[in-house]
Amino acid sequence: MIKVSTKRRYGFRLMLNLARHYNSGTKAVILRNVAEEEEISLRYLEQIIIPLKIYKLVKSIRGAGGGYTLARKPSEINLCKILEALEGSCALVDCIEDKDFCDRLPTCAAYEIWKEASQILKNYFERVTLQYVLDVCGKKKAKGKEKARVRR
Repeated sequence: MIKVSTKRRYGFRLMLNLARHYNSGTKAVILRNVAEEEEISLRYLEQIIIPLKIYKLVKSIRGAGGGYTLARKPSEINLCKILEALEGSCALVDCIEDKDFCDRLPTCAAYEIWKEASQILKNYFERVTLQYVLDVCGKKKAKGKEKARVRR
């Protein structure tokens, strides 16, 4: 099973939380509030936010009303950038990004499969923006309300 790390999953939840606040007009969010809302350790979020700042996906605002906010609109931040900021490439195997990783590369048929699969995954993650995910959340929430109303 190919898995997404906890760091990437929590980082994505953090970014999605910031995107919700960005669209609601709140913009700057205190990390402690995100930790409570997402049920993620504050200490872990403090570690996760650093690479997101380095990659200029989030910015910090000082002073009263300060906190963290997205550095760009949710429609301009894709999942690929978030995942790469947190842990590097989204390639499925090391040899895709590092051609010197394995001496068998010139004769390895599996390399071609991993390369194509990695490209498909990367292309998909590049198309998925925070705004897209917010829209999906909105549709799911509306569907849930509709089902609840029908049951009454």
